[in-house]
Amino acid sequence: MNNKIPFIAIPLLLSACSSGGIFTTVGPDYIADKPTTPTNWYSPQPDYEAQKLAHQGKLAELIHWWEHFHDPVLTRLLSAAETVNPTLADAKAHIEEARANVVSADGAVLPSIDFSQGVKRSSSSFGATPFMWNQYSAGLQSSWEVDLFGGLARQQQATRSQLESRNAAWHDARVAVAVEVADAYLAYRYLEVQKQIMQADTASRIESSRLTAIANEQGFYSQSEVALARASAAEGNKSVLQQTAQSERAIKSLVAMTAIEEPVLRQLLNPASDQSAKLPSPAKFTIDTLPAKVLLQRPDVAAAERDVAEASANIGVQRAKQYPKLSLSGNITPTLQSINGGALLLAQTWAIGPTLSLPLFDSGKRAADVEAAKAKYQAASSRFHSKVRTAVKEVEQALVRLNSADKILPEAQLVVEGYSTHFKAVQTLYQNGLGNLLNVEVARRQRLTAELAVKELEREQVSAWIALYRAAGGNWSKDQNNDTNNGKKS
Repeated sequence: MNNKIPFIAIPLLLSACSSGGIFTTVGPDYIADKPTTPTNWYSPQPDYEAQKLAHQGKLAELIHWWEHFHDPVLTRLLSAAETVNPTLADAKAHIEEARANVVSADGAVLPSIDFSQGVKRSSSSFGATPFMWNQYSAGLQSSWEVDLFGGLARQQQATRSQLESRNAAWHDARVAVAVEVADAYLAYRYLEVQKQIMQADTASRIESSRLTAIANEQGFYSQSEVALARASAAEGNKSVLQQTAQSERAIKSLVAMTAIEEPVLRQLLNPASDQSAKLPSPAKFTIDTLPAKVLLQRPDVAAAERDVAEASANIGVQRAKQYPKLSLSGNITPTLQSINGGALLLAQTWAIGPTLSLPLFDSGKRAADVEAAKAKYQAASSRFHSKVRTAVKEVEQALVRLNSADKILPEAQLVVEGYSTHFKAVQTLYQNGLGNLLNVEVARRQRLTAELAVKELEREQVSAWIALYRAAGGNWSKDQNNDTNNGKKS
């Protein structure tokens, strides 16, 4: 009976045992740790029944959330920023690096085959008349490490977990960029709304100053009232100029984020000079699923969990180094040679054989590497649980912000109505000669402050929705197909 294994059967034998070591697979088998999460959200949910029906209460609808803004300018900014953002470019590079590591780990369990070709011309004498020696060689060299104890299999597991983590990190970077741009866009729109309110207020101040000056000429108002009216108009102009400068700085930030040329961006932001400034309006949704399910949609949590899996596999990689290592190597090198231009003669050489290395003494280095791998696993697990706690906190905080804004906003609107009515009454009395300008200006400031406070609450409400979008998983899900996953092995 022939007990020899044909050389061509070696790759087949290897692929049969690539899922683990021939003898055993050392190191722990990874079991995903279920993080401790609350059974329910403790913060009150916003009451948006109409929007809930539109979204059917499903977090998967977040994938298309930005489209529900119905704001083509924001969509354009998001697309532009994603194209040029350096963080996303780095994340994509990390994916390619991880994919290369997967290919390398998969290749390590297969024999490597190299081809070489050479030509050599030499002169030898051996104490007699020199002769010329021509050699023409071509050869194949092969080597293969047999995975006896599963170290290579664990390396495959580690690299695949790393690739999955890098993909999730890329999605997290996308969400972060979208949120950053949306917040910057919201800030610009908010500044424009503030400026519009201040411009209307300043126009009123200038008109009051003009009328006061006319009345002074007719002897109805004193010179001090004229001075007060002029100071009020100047104060309004100052506030408008300050607000304009802040809007300009916001535009510069958007240019830096999106790489859109400034004239083009300005045209996008304000296509018509008489356009009324307004805040973006996001679609509402509810978090009506359990916290544990919401966390699965967070790419940063998914990336942290895959980092734990990679660290677990690396324990096996290091532990396998404490066991014997078996390698097979071989070569075939036929050589044509001639002496002094004579006939070519064929010389065939080949070699094949195993090499067994036994770790005997390394001053405890391999054992220390195993302990270091265990420590890295514990650190990765701690980071994962910290990510989970942070995710829960961010959802809860976003819900608190929304609930607070929803309750305060109606009260703030009542404040505006009250101060507006008071201002009109005081202004009417002054114009009829029954009041003084100081009372008018106090009432004006109260109304302006109240109007700006309402817009600040509206901005906070939109910002909270954006934060809840990010906290709930953002534009990402584990089942979502993406170009970065192409070529990924399961």
